[in-house]
Amino acid sequence: MPKTVAARTRVQVYLTDARVVAGLNREAKASRATLSQAAGRAIARGLAKAPQADPEDRLLQMERSLRDHMRSNSRDMQIVQEVLIEVAKAMFLRLPDAVADQDPTVQATVDRRIDRLLDAAASRIVQGRDPRPESESRLDAEPRSFGAAN
Repeated sequence: MPKTVAARTRVQVYLTDARVVAGLNREAKASRATLSQAAGRAIARGLAKAPQADPEDRLLQMERSLRDHMRSNSRDMQIVQEVLIEVAKAMFLRLPDAVADQDPTVQATVDRRIDRLLDAAASRIVQGRDPRPESESRLDAEPRSFGAAN
């Protein structure tokens, strides 16, 4: 028995929105169909009461999720920055300025310690692990200032 062919109606549509044309072209390429078939499916989805999820919806959902994550991450970094500034203020209020602070050797030593601290932190971040006692012992390998010992 021959299969019955659904009735086809020819409709001519003029699109003026470049985004709609680009979207139809993208959908036609993705589904390996003609532009007319892609347009027909898009119209059917638009007329359906419960449209099926399509890849564009997943992409939009991921985009929103990323935007929310970036917003919360930005807020967290702002909190960390504010706490760091408060700690620095408290430290500078309690530490008196000394003539030795202006010594280039002391400044170079401090810069070297800060660089080592930042390198160790970056290394832990890249490795994706928490700080461990062995990493702390590497930081303490340098002799303590002013001959203090633990």
